Amino acid sequence: MATLSFKDFKSDQEVRWCPGCGDHAVLAALQRALPKVSSALNYEKERYVVVSGIGCSSRLPYYMDTYGFHSIHGRATAISTGIKVANPWLTVWQACGDGDALAIGGNHFIHAIRRNIDINIILFNNQIYGLTKGQYSPTSKFGAITKTSPYGTVEHPFNPGSLVLGAKGTFFARSLDVELKLNEEIMTAAALHDGASVMEMLTNCVIFNDGAHKSISDPATRADRTITLRHGEKMIFGKDRNKGLVLDGLGLKVVTIGEDGYTEDDILVHDAHCENAGIHMMLAEMKYPDFPVALGVIRDVKDVTYDDGVRDQVKDVMLKSKIHCVDDLLNSGSTWEVK
Repeated sequence: MATLSFKDFKSDQEVRWCPGCGDHAVLAALQRALPKVSSALNYEKERYVVVSGIGCSSRLPYYMDTYGFHSIHGRATAISTGIKVANPWLTVWQACGDGDALAIGGNHFIHAIRRNIDINIILFNNQIYGLTKGQYSPTSKFGAITKTSPYGTVEHPFNPGSLVLGAKGTFFARSLDVELKLNEEIMTAAALHDGASVMEMLTNCVIFNDGAHKSISDPATRADRTITLRHGEKMIFGKDRNKGLVLDGLGLKVVTIGEDGYTEDDILVHDAHCENAGIHMMLAEMKYPDFPVALGVIRDVKDVTYDDGVRDQVKDVMLKSKIHCVDDLLNSGSTWEVK
């Protein structure tokens, strides 16, 4: 099989996102990650299909030189499920927004996760409806001033990580649009995961919600306000790498190494493969300024997948069935002859 490169996954279509939109960086990360996935799993280019719903992020299939399916609003997960179950040979990537996936598409989203279907969901979270010009979304901050909430929202937002883990998700990761190398790393890990993989990408909408993630994305303060988690590594962060997370009773606590008797030995080691989702849930729910926002792969555990279950069930039924052709089917059950 020929070695694939970034250019092999880049289509000839003009990218029609606003200059400065965070979606550009996520697209570039995916185009760079898939050659690595192909090399690791020995995948041909023809195995890839990119599915989307409706929204700015849902234009992504046009910019990927793969099979693609631009579905309808909120139904990308249903289409992805059908594709994967009908043809398990394909590797399915889904691009969806926080409005597309978590509002009208919320039911499909949580059930695909519950079923653990082997699809890779990239959730673009800019905390706004961008394509329809600035209405608040399920992830907009409480009190956000938008076109549909001129006096501030009175709704508490979803935390996508909590939603995924609450639906018994087996893989959840989070990153910022500007973290190109980390995004490649996350996407590669998602592809290697057997089951539903959800990657929340915190993206910036420069037109309708500019600076939504500025409190943690600013290069000058990012190291102190985020923590990049990697399995088997200490949960240490900060510009000077002198802060860390420890367990304090039933919760997490931020400490400074070398102060109050805390040493590096006290800092928790990230275990993304832990079956118990307790600490994963706490990590997913951390918010600045009380905690650093967790980036990287937060949870990555093994479980039975829906598509494997369907495949094995079909094979089992076929082996035991007395019906092997259409004639067998027509002559099975209650039959009679009309004279």
